[in-house]
Amino acid sequence: MSDLALDHVVKRYGGLTVVKDVSLAIAEGEFVSLLGPSGCGKTTILRMVAGLIEPSDGTIRIGTAEVTRLPPNKRNIGLVFQSYALFPHMTVFENVAFGLRRKGQSGATLETRVNEALSMVRLAGYADRYPRQLSGGQQQRIAIARAIAPRPSVLLFDEPLSNLDAKLRDEMQIELKRLQRELGITTLFVTHDQSEALSLSDRVCVMNDGVIQQFAAPEDIYRRPATAFVASFIGKPNRLKATVKADRLVLGEGLELSTESTLAADGESVDVFIRQEAISLTPSGAGDANRIPGTVALRSFSGPQVQYVIRIAGDHELVVEAASSGPASHLEQAQPVTLEVRPQDVLVIAQGAHA
Repeated sequence: MSDLALDHVVKRYGGLTVVKDVSLAIAEGEFVSLLGPSGCGKTTILRMVAGLIEPSDGTIRIGTAEVTRLPPNKRNIGLVFQSYALFPHMTVFENVAFGLRRKGQSGATLETRVNEALSMVRLAGYADRYPRQLSGGQQQRIAIARAIAPRPSVLLFDEPLSNLDAKLRDEMQIELKRLQRELGITTLFVTHDQSEALSLSDRVCVMNDGVIQQFAAPEDIYRRPATAFVASFIGKPNRLKATVKADRLVLGEGLELSTESTLAADGESVDVFIRQEAISLTPSGAGDANRIPGTVALRSFSGPQVQYVIRIAGDHELVVEAASSGPASHLEQAQPVTLEVRPQDVLVIAQGAHA
């Protein structure tokens, strides 16, 4: 195992800079996700770590060795692709053995390493099968077994679950977390799926437009977003404009909220983020600091949740998510309601903070 560090890494393609002065330190044995929308630079970073492309500037280190200009086969990394990239004409055994053979392994040592890797991904009895005889989830496990068999210092995942259906994706998230904890391999995981990043990672690096927006533990990313982009990208937020007045947020039309966020000077305009699931719906009543009267404009049932669009004063609308088995599951259109929001769930970001 080794730690992984990027120091002021830049990647340009002609006049276009896709990764902008990124510095990132991942501890030995840590699981870190690069999370962001398409085109944010996360896959480019992973490919630079893998040695598939070279940085325009900056350095990359694995353990004590600088690997910035080394070819992939000299970096002792394991790489799992989105497409699995299994050889269809080879058995499962030979697919897993491929990297070991390239490193000169053979005989009993090779067989032991392959069988160990297959056991780790819970496919010990599948060595003689071919990829076409496996499900999508099993193929992904074989790709992981092939990556871990050579005992890499760093394990890289390039959106490995995106080709799986929702049920398999949930199962594989559990398997990946279990496996990484057992192996203790330093892991860099690229995804655009925030649920994967939050549930799997020790820390999450949120990126946008080639820049790191926030690098922190999942709960910090979710509960204490550092920028407007992170607040709007993570979870299901409502975004409102407000003005600071003493220790309150004035939303206009007589609506005010209290918050536990640090506020700027009086009169400053700020962005307010309230996640859909952080809002409680109660029968209509008098509003106060954290009670907002409104009317149901739309109801949408999606199984575990019911989603409401609530119209509040000033023709603003808030989207609210309620449990379909809860007391607020059968509100009707045009019904008056009151929205309740705890002060700690009112997130405030100064306007212009990396929106």
